[in-house]
Amino acid sequence: MKSLDELRKIKAEVQKTMQARKAGHGKKVIIGMGTCGIAAGARDTMKAFIAAIDKASIEDVAVTVAGCEGFCEQEPLVSVEIAGEPMVKYGKVDAAGVEKIVSAHLQNGNIVSELQFS
Repeated sequence: MKSLDELRKIKAEVQKTMQARKAGHGKKVIIGMGTCGIAAGARDTMKAFIAAIDKASIEDVAVTVAGCEGFCEQEPLVSVEIAGEPMVKYGKVDAAGVEKIVSAHLQNGNIVSELQFS
């Protein structure tokens, strides 16, 4: 870090990322981050969600984490909650799945059935 402006830029980026994780929005993405989820790539899935939501300029989505739900063979598990609609759970969500969920479900309200876990 070489200047105060560079520090301010880093601060703004971190605040934007933290805002994306806050609750209280109309939509919520919950990523299973138990040890099984982390081992299956849940950290990369979370990073992909934050990046895809940012890229799509969606501002009403909170990204948060949960512990193990007991379905280790389906990790990384992701739940999508939209106010007034039933929760949808997705299994084995990788970066390509993240793109589908963001564009189809979060932006257009269409469940990505090939990833849905019930």
